[in-house]
Amino acid sequence: MIDALAPIRHLMDVVKRLLAPDGCPWDREQTHQSLRHYLIEETYEFIEAIEENDTDKMEEELGDLLFHVVFHAAIAEKNNLFDLESVAKRITEKMIRRHPGVFGDKTVSTVEEVWKNWDQIKQLEKASKPKKEHLLTAIPKHLPALLRADKLQNRAARIGFDWDHVGPVWEKIIEELDELREATDSKNRDHIKEELGDVLFSIVNLSRKLDIDPEEALHGTNNKFIQRFTYIEDALSAKGRNIEHASLDEMDRLWNEAKEK
Repeated sequence: MIDALAPIRHLMDVVKRLLAPDGCPWDREQTHQSLRHYLIEETYEFIEAIEENDTDKMEEELGDLLFHVVFHAAIAEKNNLFDLESVAKRITEKMIRRHPGVFGDKTVSTVEEVWKNWDQIKQLEKASKPKKEHLLTAIPKHLPALLRADKLQNRAARIGFDWDHVGPVWEKIIEELDELREATDSKNRDHIKEELGDVLFSIVNLSRKLDIDPEEALHGTNNKFIQRFTYIEDALSAKGRNIEHASLDEMDRLWNEAKEK
């Protein structure tokens, strides 16, 4: 009989060997804090593999993420805090608890009902904890700002804090743009930054009402910008020119050429 968990146990053994007194000096110095940025980087690399529909790369990057999960659990176990087994047990219990339509006696037929149940169960879980957590403070602070804004607005909308249609959202964007224009005249950088943030927040609200992921939308535009700018570089290079020596008019002309490709 094939032991499907054997590779996981082998990975756990590898990580523990790296963290042993005679293991890897770099690995032994790591903490949850020092590994934060690596975890974020690996997550984005996996997302990139998804967008490229590269299953081989997805497998590799998912393995990198799994390594981080095991690594963090091993660090915690080394400090007598928790281990991978308790992590797996906790998430399994949570998934069963939050899906009463699958594992319980509750009937759920729509995505909206799933979300409603999910939020209700989360609120019951939080109520049982000694520290009260507000509705929006539960959303992680270190998410990318666009993603966090989208999650904040969605969470508020679920309890009815939302416009019924997209019309007022357009009006809000125009209002915020006018306030930003006025703020730029004041030359007050703090005021300008605040108003610019309000504009971006209202744009995220529009994307939510249009059912468009703002992170994906901006990611697509970033890639489009890279593609067109690269066209300018290549076109100039083909003529033996360096982009740093090109005029703005020349780059604009090539930019328009790239748009037509």
